[in-house]
Amino acid sequence: MNNEFHMFVEKIIADWPEQQREGAEKIINKYGLPQEAIASRLIWYDNYPWKKTIVHRDAVPHNFPTPHPDFLEQTINYRAPLDAFDAIAYYDGSCYPDRTKGEVTAICDKEEMNMLSINLFHDIVTRKRTVEEARVSMIEMGADFLLHDITSPYVEQFLFPKQYHTGDPDKGYF
Repeated sequence: MNNEFHMFVEKIIADWPEQQREGAEKIINKYGLPQEAIASRLIWYDNYPWKKTIVHRDAVPHNFPTPHPDFLEQTINYRAPLDAFDAIAYYDGSCYPDRTKGEVTAICDKEEMNMLSINLFHDIVTRKRTVEEARVSMIEMGADFLLHDITSPYVEQFLFPKQYHTGDPDKGYF
């Protein structure tokens, strides 16, 4: 069955655009086969340190910090304080919280950039950096990593403890 599923996944991504296919292959090599596979996406659950990883066939153009396609979506449990939502919206449109689920998701084309994005998101939420400082750090650390192969803890691991019980179902009124 595993070999059949592997062949099924290979068939799915064979016709994907090159960057998305290569991105999917990189994630498969790191985390193994996905738990779900359909023509438009592959999905992994609990592929530590992520709660969920999705590789999409169809990318969305994104220009920050440099033009690239967003197709690698990765999510962790995270309860963002309500008073931080405005600042977060200004930070990066491809890194956003879901209050009800208690999650934060980053979408880029590289896992390391998703890690960087969420670590800087955390810096904004904890007021370690302003939105402007986080954007400058994204540009600087992103350029170091992408152009000069210079790594940083920000692209290697989460720099804050894993969160639990992060969902916020809100209050019922009737």
